[in-house]
Amino acid sequence: MLIGLFADSHDHLDNIRLAVARFRERSCDLVVFAGDLVSSIAVPPLRGLTCPAVGCFGDNEGNRPGVAAGFGLMGEIGEGPLGIRIGGRRLLVTHMLRQMGNDDSPYDAIIYAHTHKARVHRDEFGRLLINPGELGGWVTGRATVGYYDTETGTASLEVLVDRSGIREPPEVIANSLG
Repeated sequence: MLIGLFADSHDHLDNIRLAVARFRERSCDLVVFAGDLVSSIAVPPLRGLTCPAVGCFGDNEGNRPGVAAGFGLMGEIGEGPLGIRIGGRRLLVTHMLRQMGNDDSPYDAIIYAHTHKARVHRDEFGRLLINPGELGGWVTGRATVGYYDTETGTASLEVLVDRSGIREPPEVIANSLG
């Protein structure tokens, strides 16, 4: 199964539409959101998804009841961290890593956000950590999404829009870890 990942869209409707189109092109089986849509105006573009969605709130959701009501049409959203079992894998979704506390459970992958920095790496327990970066592109100038393949246990990141002025993508954008 291919899982599309995004976070930190901060109401950038055009980039949300781009991500939805890309998730459809890649035939994602599920989309996971790691927080900070911000307001309910960011929900309608997500209705274009052709797969279910699950996500957690971030620290900038200004209208949680509105976001929850709209998101509920496509899937589930709640307070993180959220545990998900899919495709034989155990995933954890949280906006901020510190929300995990001292949880050292053997997740196959942990999807997080908040830093706006796209990154795929392993922690001290060998768990795969995936930050899809910021879909909004407001901080870095790059709108990014991520993917997690449950069959291979690998993750990758993709730049959808680059207004950063950086000519070469950072190494992390090109990497795929498993």
